[in-house]
Amino acid sequence: MAKVEVKQLLEAGVHFGHLTRKWNPNMAPYIYMERNGIHVINLYKTSAKLDEANEALKKIAASGRKILFVATKKQAKDIVADKVSKVNMPYITERWPGGMLTNFVTIRKAVKKMASIDRMKKDGTFLTLSKKERLQVDRLRAKLEKNLGSISEMTRLPGALFIVDTMREHIAVKEAQKLNIPIFAMIDTNCDPREVDYVIPSNDDASKSIDIIMSQVTDAIAEGLSERKSEKQNAADAKKDAPAPKKEEKATEAKVEAPAPVKEAAAPAAAESTNDDLTKVEGIGPKAAEALVAAGIATYSKLAEANPEKVKEILTEASSRMAHLDPTSWPKQAKMAADGKWDELKEWQDNVKGGVE
Repeated sequence: MAKVEVKQLLEAGVHFGHLTRKWNPNMAPYIYMERNGIHVINLYKTSAKLDEANEALKKIAASGRKILFVATKKQAKDIVADKVSKVNMPYITERWPGGMLTNFVTIRKAVKKMASIDRMKKDGTFLTLSKKERLQVDRLRAKLEKNLGSISEMTRLPGALFIVDTMREHIAVKEAQKLNIPIFAMIDTNCDPREVDYVIPSNDDASKSIDIIMSQVTDAIAEGLSERKSEKQNAADAKKDAPAPKKEEKATEAKVEAPAPVKEAAAPAAAESTNDDLTKVEGIGPKAAEALVAAGIATYSKLAEANPEKVKEILTEASSRMAHLDPTSWPKQAKMAADGKWDELKEWQDNVKGGVE
């Protein structure tokens, strides 16, 4: 992934903010100066924040979780749809369906309805309907495709949200906050950066500005996905190339290892020393995972034994932004992950709202 230069950001007009009378005072740290009644964004800070966001997005993509992009404004919708579809991530570009995250179970029912209509057309049931009924079904299918087509393969809540213009998409922001889903966003001078976990101060109205930021973001996601693919391939190759031990060799190994109990006892400790991907627990974002690892809770087994109140104290001490997180269900999820019950964990996460029972 090629790092974007400040000159490129300048040429794309990323530095243009809103009129000074429309500014949000909380954006002051990201504003360089005022010129002709318009605030100018500090592009050096934009570049630094963009790199930070890209690194976090890369980790989320590498973990196998989806990143939902939200951009319904006219200047952004076509750019977002084009860029995001290339990395196979879900996106909303028409309108934000209320309860998209907080009432995800119902949204999934609508997606299943769309799939059932497709099945009707394949098996011939559709042709048995009257002309009026077929017309109604086609209209319903077109409406569902327009609003939910890009999220048809999203079977669980996303690992993060990327938003263009948080003022316009304020409902999406509130839903993500309620479910402790990390928020990445392009923030203009009229927006509140306190609502976002990963701020990218930039012009969210110009198509060139949106295009260059989205190109960088999707490149980072593509890199994360390729890393995940190569890791899987390497693991498969290693498993394939590993020679099957003969019966005689197994017996010899058993005889050699029998009188050395110290080595056997040390094996579990070595396995536990490897950190687990805590972001697979619903409600834990990259920053929360870092705080837990720093506090010594680096594996699913340790999180399963942890006291939720103690976990909340650790998060609050690490950052006041994480004080709203609810770790009540984390030990339960971690126990399923530690036991290797991934299907059971996925089903549980699909049936609850953001990991909150």
